[in-house]
Amino acid sequence: MAAEDNPSTACTGSSLLKPVSEITDLPLDQVNFVVCQLCALLSAFWFRLFLHPSKTSPFIRHVVATLLGLYFALFCFGWYALHFLVQSGLTYGIMILTGVEHMHKYCLVVALSYLSLCQITRVYVFDYGMYTADFTGPMMVITQKITSIAFEIHDGMARKEEHLTPGQKILAIRRMPSLLEYFSYNCNFMGILAGPTCSYNDYIAFIEGDPRRHRDQEADRKSQSKLKQAEPSPNVGRVIRKVATSFFCLLVFLSVCKVFPVERNIDDDFIANTPFYAQPVYLYLSMLTTRPKYYFVWTLADAINNAAGFGFNGYDADGSPRWDLISNLRILNIELATSFKVFLDNWNIQTAHWLKRVCYERCPYHPTAATFILSAMWHGAYPGYYLTFLTGIVVTLAARAVRHNVRPHFLQSPTHKLVYDVITWAATQIAICYTVVPFVLLSIGPSMKFYRSWYFSLHIGCILLAVALPVKPRHLRVKDQQKNLLQDPVQHPVEARDTDRSQKEKTT
Repeated sequence: MAAEDNPSTACTGSSLLKPVSEITDLPLDQVNFVVCQLCALLSAFWFRLFLHPSKTSPFIRHVVATLLGLYFALFCFGWYALHFLVQSGLTYGIMILTGVEHMHKYCLVVALSYLSLCQITRVYVFDYGMYTADFTGPMMVITQKITSIAFEIHDGMARKEEHLTPGQKILAIRRMPSLLEYFSYNCNFMGILAGPTCSYNDYIAFIEGDPRRHRDQEADRKSQSKLKQAEPSPNVGRVIRKVATSFFCLLVFLSVCKVFPVERNIDDDFIANTPFYAQPVYLYLSMLTTRPKYYFVWTLADAINNAAGFGFNGYDADGSPRWDLISNLRILNIELATSFKVFLDNWNIQTAHWLKRVCYERCPYHPTAATFILSAMWHGAYPGYYLTFLTGIVVTLAARAVRHNVRPHFLQSPTHKLVYDVITWAATQIAICYTVVPFVLLSIGPSMKFYRSWYFSLHIGCILLAVALPVKPRHLRVKDQQKNLLQDPVQHPVEARDTDRSQKEKTT
């Protein structure tokens, strides 16, 4: 799930597009959102052509990106957009006034608390049950950025180099950002409405026009000569393909979402008269038709960033540039996922990276459960979110147990592997749908009605699998790996170095 998981916008901004809303029979908030994103796309092309780093100073690029972002936010959300400035300003003050030793913890608590307060107020005071993204949608992305930059400053200015993982070394921030840089990072026009989250170093590299700073710099040594020769230019055709893909997904969503409503899964007549074997089929179809709206939002957001020149991620083996640095999903990998982990790794990718960096890698106890709980808190105040993520913990543990204990027996031949993949694809898709139904239904009553109609079968089955097929805790697996490598370190020098490094890392 995701920050931009509710992709429309609140009906608090401009009403200039009301005639368009009436003609298309779409809510005004959604029309405002789409129009602003299209304006952001045009602005991105203009930003790259006329405010290119070779022509303009970073200061001007920061100012323009920030002002455009705030304008689009005001158009969509009205004065609720001031919350973006308040949340960012409050946490910047914490960064300046507190020491780098504990700044990251304070920023996490304050940013998440401010977001939760806004979400609770909206849900329980104003419009409970309205499944639209309001001003707290962008605040979810800003919360990710605030906490990410706080942890990256802590890594760069408070921790020793030898205690950082390779990923943390790349993202570590060695100096305190200026107020303009901080607001530009949080509120730039390319990502203020729908994200995605990116690292501060990657964003500053984009603003300053330094294509050599990207995530694959260490592993992509062969491409360094290309990087020094010329700055890669976004392929217009690539941007057009992403825009076309996004609007195709929107068309699919608008045409089929009402054919398979998710609410029908809890309809009394449907439950009483539909054979049990047919209910999983309808569940899959109903949840399948909800995903294209997310594909639309995230693919269009990716296209906007690429059009501005942001998103370069090194070169492929054939020398062609990659523009997936901040891509948020891989549609085919999602639809063909053969495990819960593969699905999550390709869905809302940047949020998964954020959760891993600020929680999973740093939590000393039960990191999987802690990560799901943080994700539920971040998503909002609806009870359905918590049901989804609590269910996700159980499903994840069961899927991990099956993968560790069962999968090796099917790798003996391509035929066995194909059988395993088909079975696990079907199981994964049903497990995902079963897990996220409360996320769509939102309320506790309908969600529990759905699970009762399924007799809590997946909950019970996953608990039994997790108990019957135990997996060693992470620290024991690392210990066993280190023991094996110490017995034969010559054959695995790289793995030995990685294991030794993991032993030196400290939890923060």
